[in-house]
Amino acid sequence: MKIAFFVAHFPILSEPFILNQIAGAIEHGHEVDIYSLDGKPQDISNVHPLVNQYQLINHTIYAATRPKHELWRWIKGLFLLGINFYKNPSVCLQLLNTSRYVSQAKSLKMLYRALPFLEKKSYDIIHCQFSTLGVFGVWFRQLGLIEGKLISTFRGSDISKFLPKWGEKVYQELFQETDFFLANCEFFKDKAVALGCEPNKIHVHGSGIDCSKFFFKERHLFDDGVIRIVTTGRLVEKKGIEYVIRAIAQVVRIYPNLEYNIIGDGELKEHFEKLITDLNLGNVVKLLGWKQQKEIVEILDKCHIFVAPSVTVKDGNQDAPVNTLKEAMAMGLPVISTKHGGIPELVEDGVSGFLVPERDADAIAHKLTYLIEHPELWVNMGKAGRARVEEKYDMHKLNDELVEIYQQVLHSELSTPNFTNQQLIKSTHS
Repeated sequence: MKIAFFVAHFPILSEPFILNQIAGAIEHGHEVDIYSLDGKPQDISNVHPLVNQYQLINHTIYAATRPKHELWRWIKGLFLLGINFYKNPSVCLQLLNTSRYVSQAKSLKMLYRALPFLEKKSYDIIHCQFSTLGVFGVWFRQLGLIEGKLISTFRGSDISKFLPKWGEKVYQELFQETDFFLANCEFFKDKAVALGCEPNKIHVHGSGIDCSKFFFKERHLFDDGVIRIVTTGRLVEKKGIEYVIRAIAQVVRIYPNLEYNIIGDGELKEHFEKLITDLNLGNVVKLLGWKQQKEIVEILDKCHIFVAPSVTVKDGNQDAPVNTLKEAMAMGLPVISTKHGGIPELVEDGVSGFLVPERDADAIAHKLTYLIEHPELWVNMGKAGRARVEEKYDMHKLNDELVEIYQQVLHSELSTPNFTNQQLIKSTHS
C-alpha cells in the first residue's frame, strides 16, 4: 500500500505514538509519505531514535511555515500563491474562498497547507493523525488534490479542547465524508458517536509502546532508604503536576526521605520553580527537563512510584490513556493517576495503582502515603500493570491491527467498511 500520514508538525518528541504507527507501516513493507502541514519545526536536532532509524525526514514533505504576524503571512502567502498558480489555477482561487472555508481561508491556513498538493497526489490510504487535520483531508480530496481512502483519528485535544471553540457541529462534514475513524480510547469514541459519528465507522485503536524497550523490574526499597517518585510529561496545566508538588510538600513532613523527579519541559517551568522554592522543596523536587527515551528508562528504573495527575483544563482539553503511564506500568512501577478522560481504561484502581479525583493534592498525598507505608503492594501492582500494557497496548500487536484496518478500508466496496470491532479484532489476531 501507499500511505500518506497527515500531521501538524514533524518530528515532535512528544508524539512517539505517531512515530510508532509510521514505523510499523514501513516495517510491514508499505510505502509511506509524511505531510507536515504546519511546516518544519525550528529545531529537529533532538529527535526520537525512530526518526533516524527509518530516515523519516526523507519521507517528509513540508508545507510552507505560516508566519504568525498577519501582514507577513499575507505577503508570503500571496508570493507563494503567485509562483505556484500555474500548477492548478482553479484550485488556487478556491483556497481563498472565505464563504466555503471561512476562518481557514481568512487566516490563509487553507492556502499554506494545500501548497504541497497542487500537483495531485494519489494514495491507497490517507491517515489524518488528528481529526482537526482530517477536515483538511476531506477538503483536499473534494478539491481533487489528493486521492485515496480517508481515515481520521481522534486523539484528545481534537475531541475535547477543539469543541468549545468551534461548536459541536464542527465535524459534521468530516463524519459524512471520511471513510473510517479511529479513537485512541473508548472515552473519545463515545464522544465522537455522541457528536454524530456512525458507530460502525469508528474503532478503538490505542496508542502503543514497544514493551521490549521497557524492562520489567520488581520494585523494592533500596539500601539508602530513599523513596523515589517520578512524573513524565509536558509542564502544562493539563498534566496536573502542580498537585503532585503540593502533595509532596505534605508527605515529606512525615517521610523526609523522598525524591520527586519531573521529566519534561514547558510553559509552567518558571511557575514550578517558584512553587518548589515557596514550599521549601528544593532538595526534594528535581526538574530534569526533556530526556531521550533511553534516559527516561534509566530514570524510571531507579524509581518506586509513578504519578500522572492529568486534569481537564478550562478549554476542555482532556487526555487519553497517556503513553508515559503505559511506559511506567510496563517497567513495573505502581502508579497514581486521576479519574480523567481515558485513563481509567488503562489503570485499574486498586490493582495496578490508584485513581484519585482531579486537582486533589490531598488525595494524591493520601495515596502516596499509603504506598510508602505498604511497599509489599508494589510488586503485585507492578505485575498487574505490566500485564495490562502487554495485553492492550503492545505496539507490534497494534501495528498489525492498524495494517489490517487499512487493508479492510481499502478493499471495502462501500464508502464505509462493513465490519464490526469484534470482526476486526478476530481477523487481526487469527
